[in-house]
Amino acid sequence: MGLTALVLTAAGMHAAVSCGHDYDFHLVSWLNVVRAWHQGVLLPEWAQTPAWQAGEPRFVFYPPLSWLLGAALGAVFGAGAQGWTAQGWTLATWGFVWLSLVATGMATRRLAREWLTDDLASVAGILAILAPYALFTAFERSALAELAATPCFPLAILYSVKSCAGSGSQPRADQAGQGTAGIWSPATRRLAVVIAACWLLNAPSGVMLCYMLAGVALVVAAAERAVWPVGRALLGVLLGLGLAAFYLVPAALEQRWVQIDAANAVGMRIEDSWLFARHAAQEMAFHDAVLHRASVIFLLTVLVASLACWLAYRSGALHRRDRRFWLPLLLLLPAALGMQLPPSRFLWHLLPKMQFLQFPWRLTIVLTAPLAIFLALALKPCSRRQRGCVLCAGVLLAAGASFLLLHQPCDSEDNVAAQLVVDQQQGAPPTDEYTPTAADNAELAVGLPAGCLLADPLQPLGTLDDEGQRQWSEAGNPCLASARVLGWNGAHMTLDMQAPRAGYLVVRLRRFPAWHLSVNGLPAVEAAQRDDGLIVLAVAQGANRIDLQWTRTPERIWGSRISLLALLILLAGAWIDRRSIAEPMHALH
Repeated sequence: MGLTALVLTAAGMHAAVSCGHDYDFHLVSWLNVVRAWHQGVLLPEWAQTPAWQAGEPRFVFYPPLSWLLGAALGAVFGAGAQGWTAQGWTLATWGFVWLSLVATGMATRRLAREWLTDDLASVAGILAILAPYALFTAFERSALAELAATPCFPLAILYSVKSCAGSGSQPRADQAGQGTAGIWSPATRRLAVVIAACWLLNAPSGVMLCYMLAGVALVVAAAERAVWPVGRALLGVLLGLGLAAFYLVPAALEQRWVQIDAANAVGMRIEDSWLFARHAAQEMAFHDAVLHRASVIFLLTVLVASLACWLAYRSGALHRRDRRFWLPLLLLLPAALGMQLPPSRFLWHLLPKMQFLQFPWRLTIVLTAPLAIFLALALKPCSRRQRGCVLCAGVLLAAGASFLLLHQPCDSEDNVAAQLVVDQQQGAPPTDEYTPTAADNAELAVGLPAGCLLADPLQPLGTLDDEGQRQWSEAGNPCLASARVLGWNGAHMTLDMQAPRAGYLVVRLRRFPAWHLSVNGLPAVEAAQRDDGLIVLAVAQGANRIDLQWTRTPERIWGSRISLLALLILLAGAWIDRRSIAEPMHALH
């Protein structure tokens, strides 16, 4: 699996990186995390360089595990705060994609091993790595957090249907008799960990995973005539959300402070992306091109998985005793297909948070395991040599598609070296959904000083260039004086302002309620609400020391407490299980 993933990574990257749709966003996040680490901030919440160095609360809202992994890989490959190299971050990107693909294969293999032979389970794992949607996500979209969340889906299915007695099949009577043992079991705790990991990797994937689990639990409960699948899924979701609460609670409750609805602008709405939809507006041309490719991949996945399932059924590979494993996988195909069509619109808006998936075709991620496992089952009658030939042909086909169709070349402004320069000089553009409420990104100028003293707190800064972007220049400098930065580590900014007169200091830092503001040691409040979203403080004539300290909000404190409680429950359950196993063994002696 490692070799297969390496071949595909090399093909999709073209000896550099694939600058897919989201690559710049992920790279900027990784750079900011490594910078924060070198400044002594281990789990940053504020990203320094986006919004043209004015920063944004990106890490409050974007799940932490993906950017922690990317930053760790960057640090491993020598990307330090004082010596970032394009080669180091290129290797970090390769490592991220490779690890995600390998994890997808291993997770699918683990699910398949519950009722397939080791050989067929390994075939299923390799086929999961070759899945078209995984490669589309890795190279054309560069949706790296979603790619990293892909292994959570087969693992969640595994632990939601796994017998508490161990692996393999189990008679219906035994399954029905599990009772509370089937609900509160080691599989339930593993399911909770998988759910938490999925949410901490990619929030849209977390939404999809929870709804997928609901469907799987209902199907298995009906097939087995038992309640334990529903109880286990419910308990696993509650504990999983509890484990991830340190991120989920502030991310959910603090959305009122930013323009989070910008994530569902035109082109990002569910109704804009039905299967093979087309739009007359010229500005939707790129959207439609991506939608067409995603639609082809989705339909190909459903058709191939359905055909493979039929072949497996005809060959007798689908046994009734194993239906709690393969029946949910089968029913995911029509369920996902139905959600791609306009009649499903009411469901997208009825079910909480589903509209934040933005694109219905994202549900293709839940079909990776069904596609791989049904294909492996269809190959069951073949000899090992024949399976090897099929896998080699699949690797060549997938590598060719990644190289010729999915790779996104980088232009001169998009490549890794250029992004490193931009990050250290002017900073990255602002992210619309993380923009302060009522602020306008078009009013935020590039190249501002750290602090600018004005007589009018609402005076615009910078002038519009030919492309409509505000640019700061010394020639048009309206500052009465500029502040000097004494310290800035991403969580604490200290400025020195020698003011020739009383006025208003515009700090190059975007407002967010977590910032605690003080002037000369006394608490301060913002003096005005600027259109560019920058913090404004009133200062007196003479020497002024301005401190801006990032603080833990009540939402984050409560989220951390919930996570700690969920962790203690899991640990207590594991301890009780160990005691219950140890006591009978002790009695035998």
